Amino acid sequence: MTSLHRGRLMLAEAAPYEHAEPTVTSEQHPDRADDIVAQRATSVGAVLLEQVKASGDREAFRHLVGGRWQSLSWTQTKDSAFELAAGLLALGVQLEDRVAIACGTRIEWVLADLAIMSAGAATTTVYPTTQHEDVAFILGDSGSRVVFAEDQGQVDKIELHTDELPGLETIVQISGVPRGPRTISLDELRERGRERLAVDPSCVEDVIAQTGPDHLATLIYTSGTTGRPKGVRLVHDCWTYDGASVEAFDIISRDDLQYLWLPLSHVFGKCLIAVQLKIGFATAIEGDIDTLVENLGVVQPTFMCGAPRIFEKVRSRVMTSASSGPRGRIVDWAFGVGRRTASVRLAGGRPRGLLAVQQAVAERLVFSAIKARMGGKIRFFMSGSAGLNREVQEWFYAAGLLLLEGYGLTETSSLTCVNNPRAPRFGTVGPPIPGTELKIADDGEILVKGPGVMRGYHHQPEATAEVMADGWFATGDIGHVDDHGYLKITDRKKDLIKTSGGKYVAPSEVEGVIKAACPYVSQVVAHGEGRKYISALIALDPGAIKEWADAKGLAYASVEDLTKAPEVRDLVDGCVQAANRKLERWETVKRWAFLPGELDVEHGEVTPSMKVRRAEVTRRYGDLLDSLYDRD
Repeated sequence: MTSLHRGRLMLAEAAPYEHAEPTVTSEQHPDRADDIVAQRATSVGAVLLEQVKASGDREAFRHLVGGRWQSLSWTQTKDSAFELAAGLLALGVQLEDRVAIACGTRIEWVLADLAIMSAGAATTTVYPTTQHEDVAFILGDSGSRVVFAEDQGQVDKIELHTDELPGLETIVQISGVPRGPRTISLDELRERGRERLAVDPSCVEDVIAQTGPDHLATLIYTSGTTGRPKGVRLVHDCWTYDGASVEAFDIISRDDLQYLWLPLSHVFGKCLIAVQLKIGFATAIEGDIDTLVENLGVVQPTFMCGAPRIFEKVRSRVMTSASSGPRGRIVDWAFGVGRRTASVRLAGGRPRGLLAVQQAVAERLVFSAIKARMGGKIRFFMSGSAGLNREVQEWFYAAGLLLLEGYGLTETSSLTCVNNPRAPRFGTVGPPIPGTELKIADDGEILVKGPGVMRGYHHQPEATAEVMADGWFATGDIGHVDDHGYLKITDRKKDLIKTSGGKYVAPSEVEGVIKAACPYVSQVVAHGEGRKYISALIALDPGAIKEWADAKGLAYASVEDLTKAPEVRDLVDGCVQAANRKLERWETVKRWAFLPGELDVEHGEVTPSMKVRRAEVTRRYGDLLDSLYDRD
């Protein structure tokens, strides 16, 4: 094993680039961080009560109602959640009973989740895109007694399997008119809660007082790239630790405003609510990704978290919309200036002389418009749930927007490492958060220990034993810790490709370099296990390639038509060759082919969190992959 790495706040000497000078930051206080983490509340409900006491009338959430943003204060949030919690108690829900949520990202998801945990029960999360067979498995395996279902479509998926779910007693339908005998409306549950509170006003607070750190709070089923999903058991202490550790890290304050669109069924989105409960900032919540950029301009948040694909799409849109003509040359020049100033700014300095003048011009002509589209007040973006390509990160920074990367898994309640805005190191996921420990196994696997680590897989002791030993969780990720204590992820252990020549290749590295080289590419899947060389399957970004094709006057009826156009083939091949020049010889892509369309959840090619299921892609497109090696 390598040396142990503990989450501390000693970041003053962290340099973001290898060639940059150390960044000087204000003095941090590790002892204070340890105190904050150690003194965390006993449960999520207790954290909510503490925040209401501290922030009562302050804004907690902002959400859309009829196209207009409306706010809920902390007191109003608590009152709404407690009515639903009392309604669950009226239904007979007891300590650690499971209550599922099958719903997209919206304010009702948050209120239902807070209600479940305040009632002492545990939330079972279900992606709204989950197919009905997996919905039935998750509800059955978890033993969920009640389900919050977003609409009739989600109810129908459950009703298809009622015979397999004898323990399911009630479905609470959030939108629409309930039809089934076991289905009630959200308003009806709320009314039952009001009746219970009228008789027993302290019923919810009494349950919160009985709920301890080790009581089950959440079952999140891993979307899994292979096999059946496993239920990850996260207790109240996992969530209260997430909030306390980020507060100790001191990168977000109660005056911040978050824009939250991430799926709340995913651990990343769920973690952000836990952090908000502790720190007390406000969150604008809206799950419609198609309106994200428009809403950023209206809401004007100070930070936003997301998956890498979102930031890749933003970069792609800017690059493709200004890919030619005078405007394109201005944009290219501005980003060239931004890249030249990056090392100076990251080292804590300011450009001087001619470079300072050029930066001011680039800001006025290009970068100010990009920032305005993001609302104009962003302090930083945070990327997680999958690897972020460094070139994308550097592109944002050239425009004056800080895009950081963090790291965690469902099994670590999302948070393990977070880059610090005061001392970022691009290409890393940052140091471990306060209270978390890391060590690297002899084969390079990252091991994690701390309060955020799961308490096991639900009903799967053998699977738990495979990844847990003496409190250490084996992540399945390969990486190393640099001289500054920042973690760099190489790839998933099981995803490493070994060519017939004996060379190991990290597919995510190859895929990331190609995507960074080509704004017209949406997805890349590298292949080559046991083969002589690396090949790749490539999916086009529909919006970007259509815009390019229209500008070139190409005729097409679909994106699949464009994959057959020689002009498009030449365009992407040029990008692949440019990417190859940045890779080691044994990593380069010798042959590649277009996928007919983007990989999707419906066909099982990607997980709901958009991780590629490589085995399924290899099975589905086996003949196409084989054709790339026919000349061997």
